[in-house]
Amino acid sequence: MSSSSPSSLHVEAPMPQNRKVPIGIVGSGFIVNDCHLPAYRQAGFHAQAIASRNVPAAREVALRHHVATVHETVQDLLNDKHIEVLDIAVPPHVQLSIIQEAVQKPHIRGILAQKPLGMNLKEAQQAVHLCEEAGITLAVNQNMRYDPSVRAAKTLLQGDQIGTPILTTIDMRGIPHWMPWQKDLGWVTLRIMSIHHLDCFRYWFGDPVHIYCSVRTDPRTDFEHRDGICTYILEYANGLRCVGIDDTWTGPAREGCPSDIHITWRIEGLRGLAIGDIGWCQDPYTTPSRLRYASIGDPSFHRPEWDQSWFPDAFAGTMAQLLIALEEGCEPAISGRDNLKTMALVEAAYRSSEEKRAIPLAEMLSDS
Repeated sequence: MSSSSPSSLHVEAPMPQNRKVPIGIVGSGFIVNDCHLPAYRQAGFHAQAIASRNVPAAREVALRHHVATVHETVQDLLNDKHIEVLDIAVPPHVQLSIIQEAVQKPHIRGILAQKPLGMNLKEAQQAVHLCEEAGITLAVNQNMRYDPSVRAAKTLLQGDQIGTPILTTIDMRGIPHWMPWQKDLGWVTLRIMSIHHLDCFRYWFGDPVHIYCSVRTDPRTDFEHRDGICTYILEYANGLRCVGIDDTWTGPAREGCPSDIHITWRIEGLRGLAIGDIGWCQDPYTTPSRLRYASIGDPSFHRPEWDQSWFPDAFAGTMAQLLIALEEGCEPAISGRDNLKTMALVEAAYRSSEEKRAIPLAEMLSDS
């Protein structure tokens, strides 16, 4: 069957009219060097300055990506009156302190904060409150929403090509590279990987009523943690069930066994079926995601193709939605306030795994 075009599926993120708003980057790690800045350059965004606790690394990143100014400290960057948008790409345990300083700078109009939005829901709420009080537009870098296959699925759902959703799954069999700071925090998968999938379910279907989660340790991760391998079920009022399997073990794939590494998703509806394969777990990580879908009466699957991948292309979308919000005076597509529900789902997953019961999302929000 002939493929639907990527444009008809709206796989590309909307872009602002003004792409030259000065952006200040906080951080110089992989996610900045290999994702944020390559995506921004391709989109035509203007990264004006960078700062990092590792100044030599910041200089190297700036040289590679033609960032004009390297500040010696984050405070120097925050004081740079040329900066209108702040892109914070640091570990969660230091993010809130940067936001607390940033909201005191009247020249900063918008902040794109890395996920998770702080160490927990309470910190996320503090960040949202601080930005709202200061009149700063806060968006969150939940970049899986801008993976091409995920956006295409949203288009199919909105166009009723799948019909009423019955069962949806996201199945991650991948081996993430855990950051050194996670060893000190003692948690891994739910706040770092599952948060993408929980937010994706919310993007597709809205908020569930309950979540039930079960976790165990990952045999390969050699520091103390609980949430290495995570499974969870989201229950919706209309009967829809969303199931996530986040398997960071994947069998002994690093110990000599042939591997089967992937992230796939599947939406089954009354009228059709959509199946996606996200290329992030592949080699290279810039492998484009893929989609096949069909409705009742189709003789075979539609198989649209595109060149974009989750990493790094989706990162242009998360910055673009903030720039559009500033341009149009509206809420970002992934606003800080909306993201509180994703953070609440993560916290509910932890509580569910501890208390061995389904947790209402409303319970987490009322507790806060």
